[in-house]
Amino acid sequence: MSKIQEVMKVLMLLAVTATPGIALAQQISEQRIVSGLGKLVGAAPIVDVAILRQEAMSGKTMEALPNWSKVAKLPQMVVEINFENDSVMIKPESYRTIGMIADALHHPNLWDYKFLIVGHTSATGSEDHNMDLSEKRATAIREMLATTFAVAPERLYAVGVGEYFPIDAAKADAANNRRVQLFNLGVFTKQ
Repeated sequence: MSKIQEVMKVLMLLAVTATPGIALAQQISEQRIVSGLGKLVGAAPIVDVAILRQEAMSGKTMEALPNWSKVAKLPQMVVEINFENDSVMIKPESYRTIGMIADALHHPNLWDYKFLIVGHTSATGSEDHNMDLSEKRATAIREMLATTFAVAPERLYAVGVGEYFPIDAAKADAANNRRVQLFNLGVFTKQ
């Protein structure tokens, strides 16, 4: 066997053995949500959603913004929730994901926390339209969690950031920029 054939054989073996791990890592489950969002160490910063919204529109990177840089350090999870095109209507194939998020938020390890739902869009529409759409989609998820799944609405905050924090700025119109992030904002206190 030549050196090239040996290298190809090793690469193929690695690809075959690595693929199941990658697929499993991308699958969502209640336990994965609980463990991902429950790793809050120390006190969470006080977050003002209106200020987050204003900072997002500055066009700077998340790390360059004072409040977003604090939020970025909190436990978080990115989930895929599909919507009808240019709409806030959640597609039925995403109901299971939202149900698992709700189950996780009802889990004893998370029920003392409050959460921020951040909606993102790609850069396929105008900036104003994308900001509005992402805000409405984050709010739609918040409302579904609160009404359908009885997650206390005072534990949930929603903000849309439009196209401002793309995963890959070089491909701002790519589909992977359309996503939802969940952040653990710290202990919920009743007032």
